[in-house]
Order: sequence, then C-alpha cells, then structure tokens
Amino acid sequence: MKRKIKLLWDFRGEDALETAKHHTIHLKEFATLEKLPFHEIDIQEKNEMLVSAFIIVDEADMKVFRDALKPQRGEIVF
Repeated sequence: MKRKIKLLWDFRGEDALETAKHHTIHLKEFATLEKLPFHEIDIQEKNEMLVSAFIIVDEADMKVFRDALKPQRGEIVF
C-alpha cells in the first residue's frame, strides 16, 4: 500500500486564515502546471491565530513537492 504524506505550511496572525486559503490556490496551480498528482489540498484551523495550508501526496511524489515548495513540515497520513 502506498503511503501518503501531508506537507504543511503554517500561517500565524490575524490574517492567517485568508493567507492559508490563498496559499492553497498556489498549491493547486503548481500541481496543475507540473502535472503532478495529489489527493487533497485544503486548510486546517488550529485556532483563529494559527492556520495551516496542506497538500496530501503519494510518498513517491513527495520529494518533487518538498524541494520545489519548501513546506515547513510533513506528516504521514494514516
């Protein structure tokens, strides 16, 4: 079974939600332009001052996304 990896970018402050939403647009654009598969692009809100944008990709594609987009962290998706 292929492992999935969630790559995350954290945004803090009063504009965190809007910034994270905007970042998802760029994640979708990158994946489309590069013709790279992904499972999900979305945001997760920790609280009103901390919101993360994320993309879930197959482990085999993770390095391409990681090297080009420089996420702050990654997690294995179960």
